[in-house]
Amino acid sequence: MTSMTVKTPWHLWVVGGISLLWNGFGAFDFVMTTTQGEAYLRASGFDQPMIDYFTAMPNWMYVPWVLGVWGGLLAAVLLLIRNRLAAPVFALSLLGAVGSLVFGLINPMPELPEAMAMMKFMPWVIVALAAFQAWYAWTMSKAGVLR
Repeated sequence: MTSMTVKTPWHLWVVGGISLLWNGFGAFDFVMTTTQGEAYLRASGFDQPMIDYFTAMPNWMYVPWVLGVWGGLLAAVLLLIRNRLAAPVFALSLLGAVGSLVFGLINPMPELPEAMAMMKFMPWVIVALAAFQAWYAWTMSKAGVLR
């Protein structure tokens, strides 16, 4: 019995590398927000109403945030080492991103300064990228690229 090995497509390295950078920034932001709190948010350009919004976040919201951020980072590493667990871990990351988006829709942010208007769209961008990453990993798994 012989087994065929599937050649790793070049785009896996591109998607995996970009995913690692993207989710790595999310992990950095998580660590800085949770450890430095108001000082980090202020240095990031947040005004006081936005700082109050983020610091008043209920503790249970850490569950989807951790799933989204750390799940995405772990899944990116799994994708780069061609591990088939990348697909379900990216799916968990997507679940966390959707949970955060829903929370934001139910509890909208205060009015943003014009320079930070893109913050209104970021949760949607995060969900879209998480969905792409989950789809891509699932596709690579089905193609036999991930083992």
